[in-house]
Amino acid sequence: MKGFLFFFCIITCRVFAQNLSISSPDNKITISVNTTGLLQYTVHKNGAQIIYPSSLGFEFKGEPAMGADMVLQDTIIRVINDTWIPVVKSKHAVINNNYRELEIRLKEKGGLMRRMDLFFRAYNDGIAFRYQLYSSKKIGNKEITKEVTGFRFTSGAKAWIAEYGGYSSSQEAPFNSRSLDSVNEHTIAGLPMLIELNKNSYAAITEANIDNYPGFYLGASQSLSLTTKLAPLPGEQEDGVKARFSDKQFTPWRVVMLADKPGDLITSEIIQNLNEPCAIEDPSWIKPGMSAWDHWWSGEVKMDIPTIKKYIDLASQMGWPYMLIDWQWYGTFNKPEADITKAAPQLNMPEILEYAKSKNVRCWVWLYSTDVNLNNNFEAAFGEYEKWGIAGIKIDFMDRDDQDMVNWYHQIIKAAAAHHLMVDFHGAYKPDGIIRTYPNMITREGVMGEEYSKFSDKVTPRHNVTLPFTRMLAGQMDYTPGGFLNVSKKDFKQQSPTLVMNTRCAELSKFVIYESPFTVFCEHPDHVVGQPGADFLRLVPTVWDDIKVLDGYPGEYIALAKRSGKDWFIGAMTNESKRQLSLQLDFLAAGNYEIEIWEDAGEQPQHLNKIKKTIKAGDKIKINMAEGGGYVAKIRAL
Repeated sequence: MKGFLFFFCIITCRVFAQNLSISSPDNKITISVNTTGLLQYTVHKNGAQIIYPSSLGFEFKGEPAMGADMVLQDTIIRVINDTWIPVVKSKHAVINNNYRELEIRLKEKGGLMRRMDLFFRAYNDGIAFRYQLYSSKKIGNKEITKEVTGFRFTSGAKAWIAEYGGYSSSQEAPFNSRSLDSVNEHTIAGLPMLIELNKNSYAAITEANIDNYPGFYLGASQSLSLTTKLAPLPGEQEDGVKARFSDKQFTPWRVVMLADKPGDLITSEIIQNLNEPCAIEDPSWIKPGMSAWDHWWSGEVKMDIPTIKKYIDLASQMGWPYMLIDWQWYGTFNKPEADITKAAPQLNMPEILEYAKSKNVRCWVWLYSTDVNLNNNFEAAFGEYEKWGIAGIKIDFMDRDDQDMVNWYHQIIKAAAAHHLMVDFHGAYKPDGIIRTYPNMITREGVMGEEYSKFSDKVTPRHNVTLPFTRMLAGQMDYTPGGFLNVSKKDFKQQSPTLVMNTRCAELSKFVIYESPFTVFCEHPDHVVGQPGADFLRLVPTVWDDIKVLDGYPGEYIALAKRSGKDWFIGAMTNESKRQLSLQLDFLAAGNYEIEIWEDAGEQPQHLNKIKKTIKAGDKIKINMAEGGGYVAKIRAL
């Protein structure tokens, strides 16, 4: 769907100054670029320095480094203010894209006479920049061994850091708070990285629009400046080749989100704005919604027709549009003999799909990535799935984001779109806003989600209230919420069926707080139907027209409100501490409203109180949350 252009301005000028700058539309954020000697940039907000002089450039295999002794050719300034309507509404029904851009064209003084363009964008909620590289007189592939982009903040800043320990991972790790100074040359930290410069200044580093280029991580140089670490190509060492290109090459956008309060980062649309408009001519078939899952959460894999029908029944009874048939539905997997076009012998797929159709439910199917890729199996399989009426595919265990894997993601997403299939990647790298361009890429994992409760004690209340300020800043996350066997942290143990160490209301709040237009519900039907809080799951949508963060701090608590049509939903969650919050309902239009509340009831994690009352716009409401507790409410106009 195309946006509506409100204002567009380009100024082209030949310049001789070596220090250039661009400011955000509200003039609060300024990016300055020094092209004399070593290329560097700095960022100020409200007159205070946020990013100190930080490096720009590249190192190549068989060529000199690039980023010094460049001659400024010319610059272009663009001023953009437009709006666009997303196909899939993660946070807003209409998105404003308002920025000023400085394009800097450079060329080396001598040697290979290579060209490089820099693009800097200043938004009201952050900055972004990327490079464009070119071929040179040396014929053949250019090979990048290092991107020297740096991010130098003041020493002593606090950060929330996910350490992956390597470049091949499912990007499922906790974001732990510690001093930014603890990052060193051995660190391989995932993104987004949240940084608290002080109690009134926050930054989050991530990237957008990754295409034909590896994902990036953060470490530190000896000067304590954060430095870019790119995922190596398969077979290459950490100091080896990261990317190859023979013609013009854009890098992804390096993004620094900026806010006075950490909650304000959650409402930003900068990641999607840095991607291209929708490339699917008619995306009307893309339908967000809730999905039942399968038996793995509450036991081991039980891949038979009666069990699958039980979960289809759950979806139908709850009014959800989907049921996800997960691993082993096609039998042997991750082996040369795997066949992703045929169901396992004990399953009659036409019978299952016909049963689902009779219940007004559509099915998704799980795939192991190697089975998808073997002999390009997906080319035939996706066509078959379209004939079957499959709604989407969940592809698992990629566990990489090198250049080859990034390009494979794009290949799969486009092929899926051609056959009207939505996509959910697991064992995946973080999102980068591609949902704008290919909205069938509707969600992905790349998060330490609820499944870890099955085999670890890592999914703590503190972890749950850290995610909205860290991983979720990058976009959609398939956390798979819904555990209804709620216990306190002290009573938690690993068992089957799976327990979760937060209250029922905290579990319900995840459906409001966490962003995932395709939301996969993890629990067994017998633990849900007729249980306290199940009624809320019939009401809560998975896409939203507006969002307001009411209060919160990473690792401590969060409270936000989201609007769907005329109705508002509130979700709040706390860590291991009891908490009382006072929330101002100033986001409501003038008038009277009915508020329906689900709140913690005493010390029993599975218990809740349900209340209805009348309120008016601007009222304050007090909410009380138990240890590991939460709160949800639906507000409708009277």
